[in-house]
Amino acid sequence: RISQARSVSLRRATHVTLLAMSFAGGIDAKDLIVGDDFQHILRVLNTNVDGRTKVMYALTQIKGIGRRFANVCCKKAEIDMGQRAGELTAAQLESLMLIVANPRQFRIPDWFLNRQKDFKDGKYSQLSSNALDTKLRDDLERLKKIRNHRGLRHYWGIRVRGQHTKTTGRRK
Repeated sequence: RISQARSVSLRRATHVTLLAMSFAGGIDAKDLIVGDDFQHILRVLNTNVDGRTKVMYALTQIKGIGRRFANVCCKKAEIDMGQRAGELTAAQLESLMLIVANPRQFRIPDWFLNRQKDFKDGKYSQLSSNALDTKLRDDLERLKKIRNHRGLRHYWGIRVRGQHTKTTGRRK
């Protein structure tokens, strides 16, 4: 009897809390309904993506993909912006990743991409996750190797972009 009374009071407290949160605008009724095929965490491009967030904002958790690029990718893949990332089907997720990998094939303009006119091959591309880190490291190594001013300042660990350094940036 005591355990029954505790579970009833706990259910009432949870129900009252959920009602208060929904009236305060904290959660929607849509948030309370979870389908059988809902994924709370998705693994996309070596990144764990929160399935409870909307698709556009979930894509921004991947390094190299911002809000505007995520928005364009969702529109090109014809995915509803109100949909949660955990509700995506495998086909929808595959089409999104295809667009992220090859944006120029889907008529996304060159000025939208984050790697314009690559130093080695002169191509335009959209880099994400590990590829972005690798390219950045390669660029810095190239600048250090040719003893460029920017490369030297990176090597010395001081400010690179013309900031004042007399009194700021002394912490290591």
